[in-house]
Amino acid sequence: MSKELFRKRAIQRLKALSPQQRRIYSYKVNQKLELLLNLLKPKSILFYLPLKFEPDIYPLLKKFRKKGVDIYIPFIEGDTFKMVKFRLPLFRSGFGTLESGNSKMKIKRVDIVIVPVIGIDRSFRRIGLGKGMYDRFFQHLPKRPITIFTQNLECISKTTITENHDIRADYYITPKTKDMKRDVNRNFNRSNSIGYPISYLHPLSRTFCN
Repeated sequence: MSKELFRKRAIQRLKALSPQQRRIYSYKVNQKLELLLNLLKPKSILFYLPLKFEPDIYPLLKKFRKKGVDIYIPFIEGDTFKMVKFRLPLFRSGFGTLESGNSKMKIKRVDIVIVPVIGIDRSFRRIGLGKGMYDRFFQHLPKRPITIFTQNLECISKTTITENHDIRADYYITPKTKDMKRDVNRNFNRSNSIGYPISYLHPLSRTFCN
């Protein structure tokens, strides 16, 4: 299956979810994401503000902001984006996402980046909407942050349909993800850093969205 066909079918599945399903799945993603973030103890996080079919992690953003964690969100500039400090009011970007106002601050480092996905392949690389914004953003970071993918449904290709420039997950969280503590400990014990794809919950011999 090509990446384009995989993307089309995955988006159809995600958009077909009812509002009630989206709320339930977002709640489960938030539970698991909060556990993971508490285990990793970051000082700074790049959140996203969701499109309709993406997990709504906004409640978690507010929670970690109250804890004193530095919270950033994307601010779109041309064919990529930069990190800006989260602050109200929020404005609608031309891409359809919400964002804070522009800032002259040049933020180059962040501990964790949370990224919405349309799906992943067997290399744990991201299939997104096809704009390439996250790929270009990561290319300009001086140090690779821990990268967490989120999705309301599992959508995994058993074949490699991504390319080397597509970003790779350290963690892939869906409503079915489990054993976050085990995965964190295993990854740290192996390399003293988060460098291995997570949560082998879904056998990659299976293909979703085909």
